[in-house]
Amino acid sequence: MSSSTPGPSVSPAYWGEACQHLMRKDRVMKRLIPACGAVCLESRGDAFVTLARSVVGQQVSVKAAQAVWDRFAALPKRMTPASVLKLKVDDMRAAGLSARKVEYIVDLALHFQGKKLHVGDWPDMDDEAIISELVAIRGIGRWTAEMFLIFHLLRPNVLPLDDAGLIKGISESYFSGEPVSRSDAREVAEVWAPWRSVATWYIWRSLQPLPVAY
Repeated sequence: MSSSTPGPSVSPAYWGEACQHLMRKDRVMKRLIPACGAVCLESRGDAFVTLARSVVGQQVSVKAAQAVWDRFAALPKRMTPASVLKLKVDDMRAAGLSARKVEYIVDLALHFQGKKLHVGDWPDMDDEAIISELVAIRGIGRWTAEMFLIFHLLRPNVLPLDDAGLIKGISESYFSGEPVSRSDAREVAEVWAPWRSVATWYIWRSLQPLPVAY
């Protein structure tokens, strides 16, 4: 889900090294990685926009989320916490946001505006510390925080066990389609460390060849 006016995309410097490691250690990765060609994970936009989009996209189709986001993003001159806090609730509802999602986005803007998030410190904080900050915001759960770590902060070793696509992809690629538990998935992913985000991205590609950008 890229922003309506996406900034330049950034790819992780570690990608090539990670791919070499994964292809050496894992027979499935040895097949999946070359099949994907030169595409790789990309980060764009800013932290507030990325998280606001994740809230808008909850529990609706990608197409519906895009339509609502386009209408919502047209309301402020710039998509910043300060400008969102000046919007009228009725206008946000008219753009297609539910009452609950309006509350979530306002809470998100208040967290950014009130300096409750240590955005400048995130590069030096570990993954779990950042997740703890993000899940304190209404409407943001662990899965959303993990997507933020992977797609925005480009953290290399995130394993989002709540992600249905990851579980499905592991089932299809490693267990011939048999049902897979979280512990099965965690065991498969042990060999992926310290590049579990990269392996997860290739598992997603095995199900949906076109990359998604958050």
